[in-house]
Amino acid sequence: MILLQIAGAILTVSGLFGLGFCILRGFRIRRAGLSPEEARSQLQKLIAVNLGSMALATFGLILLFVGLSF
Repeated sequence: MILLQIAGAILTVSGLFGLGFCILRGFRIRRAGLSPEEARSQLQKLIAVNLGSMALATFGLILLFVGLSF
């Protein structure tokens, strides 16, 4: 069960780092002064990373909860 807790914590932290990356990248895209179409296309590419990070953090929290439950 300790392995579930460790794996859950690692996945959760890596997902949170991914979310932080998405936030910083989004601010950089906004400040770049791009045309609206180009900024929109770059932000749409960033959505996949954002959703993956959210899924990773959620899965890590589930593993952590299961590990703590047993």
